[in-house]
Amino acid sequence: MVDEIKNKVNIALAQCNPTVGNVSGNFDLVLKARDYAVNEKADLVVFSELFLSGYPPEDLVLRNSFLEEIAYYFEKLVKITEDGGPAVLIGLPTIQKDKIFNSAALIDNGEIIAMQNKVHLPNYDVFDEERIFSQGEMPGPMNFRGLKIGVAICEDIWFDDVTECLMETGSELLVILNGSPYNRNKEEKRMNVVLERVVETKLPLIYVNQVGGQDELVFDGGSFVVNSDYRIVTKLSNFVSEIKTTEWRKEDEKWFCSSNIQGPKTNELIDNYSACVVGLRDYIKKNKFSEVIIGLSGGIDSALVSCIAVDALGYQNVQCVMLPSKYTSDESLDDAIQCAKNLKISPDEIAINKIVETAEMQLNPFFKDTEKDITEENIQSRIRAVLLMALSNKFNRLLLTTGNKSEMAVGYATLYGDMSGAFNPIKDLYKTEVYKIAEMRNKIRPSGCLGPEGEVIPKNIIIKAPTAELRENQTDQDSLPDYDILDDILFKLIEEEMSVEDIIDSGHDSNWVSKIQNLLYISEYKRRQAPPGVKISNKNFGKDRRYPITNNFRDKS
Repeated sequence: MVDEIKNKVNIALAQCNPTVGNVSGNFDLVLKARDYAVNEKADLVVFSELFLSGYPPEDLVLRNSFLEEIAYYFEKLVKITEDGGPAVLIGLPTIQKDKIFNSAALIDNGEIIAMQNKVHLPNYDVFDEERIFSQGEMPGPMNFRGLKIGVAICEDIWFDDVTECLMETGSELLVILNGSPYNRNKEEKRMNVVLERVVETKLPLIYVNQVGGQDELVFDGGSFVVNSDYRIVTKLSNFVSEIKTTEWRKEDEKWFCSSNIQGPKTNELIDNYSACVVGLRDYIKKNKFSEVIIGLSGGIDSALVSCIAVDALGYQNVQCVMLPSKYTSDESLDDAIQCAKNLKISPDEIAINKIVETAEMQLNPFFKDTEKDITEENIQSRIRAVLLMALSNKFNRLLLTTGNKSEMAVGYATLYGDMSGAFNPIKDLYKTEVYKIAEMRNKIRPSGCLGPEGEVIPKNIIIKAPTAELRENQTDQDSLPDYDILDDILFKLIEEEMSVEDIIDSGHDSNWVSKIQNLLYISEYKRRQAPPGVKISNKNFGKDRRYPITNNFRDKS
């Protein structure tokens, strides 16, 4: 038997990176974390929400075979704790009376000490838990060796009723298991909500969040501890897997954390970039690939994607291919070569002039007596896609696309052309953000990045006018306003769901606002066929924003 806790306890925060569906692999992560906690003399190890299954498991939890595998490894874990080592508090899906729950279980000394189920099931933005999980009942504290722990699961902390119930039933310490995905400003929102719960309950709180990429979502970690005096005494790193043991003491009948652990400071640009890097890295590795291929044009978007890929996977796992046409300038080729050189990559080159000429010749009988238009431009883009996909197939390298959110919003991307590929790390970054992040990366290499320090994206790529180079003297601003204007209109339309009238009243030209709204709506069919990409914003093009393809509604100006 283990001794009951009196006035001191060590609790390890396991900020780890599970993989959805890899139950045995997630089980191994638990064992490694617990072994580490043994050396740190921890009494309890806390994991994140639905850790054994990986989060979010979505409809996988509707498969009995999946739930049976989770139950099997959970039983193994219970048995392992017979050794008298650290107890484990972990999230997993469970079946109880033919209902599926999002659960948290405390296991210690070979026994399931307590199990409770998530009360508030999020059903907004990227979440749809109501369709797969049943609602749990209001919880009471879990008795951990005499210490009464009030456990809540992620969304439960965003409401005051669960923590109030835990406080009123005698909890001495709140522990929150989270699967909280990253988006800009999310960390501040979390912290504000947590502080509200601490103020209301007057109890200290442990917040454990997972880290890593899962399809479009990226989890930023950033686990922390708040004492009952509202001081944030422990803060783990963002976007890094780590396990930290915190020391707790009881004085005057109150528990407090005496550890002072502070991860490195970051800012929004660094966090956005780190999200792109981690999201790409985990998408590649968790899908059992190791290498990627990118079409490097000499423009800002492909340069930033190449940099993200090198930071995520290492330069030796990134192939960059230049595919110049007769419209490609020497300046663009020089910039592409310099960018690759900065990233320690030897770029490859495939000229597409002759292939384009052959395609146009074959189409001449059909196109005679017509003017050249965007059709001929798209032929170039689609030929590039054919060549890049051939290299991707032959050498088992995932093709990355490089379209930013501004382009995806207004449809300035070619289906089966530059939209072809497996993943897009900058899909949720507006063009103006792409420039800011490129400048940031030239000054700072964020933690965990594998690429070189210093200027990796050539200055000329950042300062020159953006162009697709699909016709003579083409620039993006031939048919669009400056990106500062475009992105502000798009942000108001997409993120804030503002009306056209209100956007015009905010100072924008009515013709531009109406045109951009129309482009946004008529491009929905393209976005439905686009590859997944890292979610950064509150309204990414994916689960967050679900507009119909067939849509005749337009705001009136």
